Amino acid sequence: MQHIIETIESPDAVSEDFAALRIPESHKAAVLLRGERDMFEGIPPQERDTRKSIHHDDVPTPEPEVGEVLIAVMASAINYNTVWSALGSPVSTFSLLERYGRTGGSAARHDRDYHTIGSDVAGVVLRTGPGVRRWRPGDRVVAHCLSVDLEGSDGHNDTMLDPEQRIWGYETNFGGLAELALVRANQLMPKPERLTWEEAASSGLVNSTAYRQLVSRNGAGMKQGDNVLVWGASGGLGSYATQLVLAGGANPICVVSSPRKAELCRAMGATAVIDRSAEDFRFWKDERTHDPREWKRFGARIRELTGGEDVDIVFEHPGRETFGASVYVTRKGGTVVTCASTSGYLHEYDNRYLWMSLKRIVGSHFANYREAWEANRLIVKGRIHPTLSRTYRLKDTGQAASDVHHNVHQGKIGVLALAPREGMGVRNHALRSEHLDAIDRFRTPPASDGGAVGDEG
Repeated sequence: MQHIIETIESPDAVSEDFAALRIPESHKAAVLLRGERDMFEGIPPQERDTRKSIHHDDVPTPEPEVGEVLIAVMASAINYNTVWSALGSPVSTFSLLERYGRTGGSAARHDRDYHTIGSDVAGVVLRTGPGVRRWRPGDRVVAHCLSVDLEGSDGHNDTMLDPEQRIWGYETNFGGLAELALVRANQLMPKPERLTWEEAASSGLVNSTAYRQLVSRNGAGMKQGDNVLVWGASGGLGSYATQLVLAGGANPICVVSSPRKAELCRAMGATAVIDRSAEDFRFWKDERTHDPREWKRFGARIRELTGGEDVDIVFEHPGRETFGASVYVTRKGGTVVTCASTSGYLHEYDNRYLWMSLKRIVGSHFANYREAWEANRLIVKGRIHPTLSRTYRLKDTGQAASDVHHNVHQGKIGVLALAPREGMGVRNHALRSEHLDAIDRFRTPPASDGGAVGDEG
């Protein structure tokens, strides 16, 4: 791989140099193994260990087919779907790959005895398949994670509605946690040149997801002046939601779980912050019984921070633990927009507070290409900033996923692939210098163990 890295680092390399590079027959990747798909059977998901299921192995390099692009991965990032993959919960991703493979044609090659995971990437185009016109070898890119054929009619108004829509690196193979990755050409977007490789890789999935949920007409359609409740407001998804709310002239009410996370929200510009641990909000009396008195106390606390107003929009992603409270605190005619369900998929709420107050629940899943492009454009222009807090090496992906699984992180966790070290890849130093404090806001000192970049060993 060294010859690829040297060409990427060369200021004089042109597209023809990249096109002439020898592509290795195999490469290193973070993978799951089909033979271990039942390794956690009988173990509760919270007790499963991603360090045992994620391996750093050699895998064959795929050839790009029609409309596909092979990327030299400089950096990637951890998302919660990577955690789900590694836990085998709620389903084994090998079941998803088998289902995809049965659709036939080139999809069959995704069903293998290994699964290269990862749904974020920043890198350089090495090869393009037939029919790719916009992108050339040597282009510096990031990729969003929507993989879609668009052979049916349903997706042509909104590609997220395509019946064959899948999340790359989760429901497909050849994902971004690898030295080389295979994507569709319509996943690619220009790399923000004010950012390092690891910073650029950390935003794609979460920023696009938050953009559709909040800003898009397919989501909540947020407007200036809206009060927006953001759960997990300093986390991987919530930290981008908080920035989008502020950039759109709305008012975030940030819910976090520690003083440090509250401090980060205030540093982003939020003034209304609730530390739910410090204020001891407990929305369930036990695992089966809601506590509506806590919903009311929570709603009263929100009104203290908003001058007596309820929230127009709730940015929901924790799921079961918080959903009842979310429906309750939304104003009459307001919107709960939900993606994911990290605390559980079986949501419960009191429907009286929905139907009698004319509230809406909107389901939102990732973003279409246009929404992802617009979200990336905000990063390119310095309106939204990465929230990277720590970076690991590719061989330590299991530990990186464990950090996210156990919520011991803040913001986003990056993973270096071919990039030899942090801090590489910046070309627009002037724009970077204007926003350096915001770019570094989530950075923390590296851990003393576990493989974070900067550690010994």
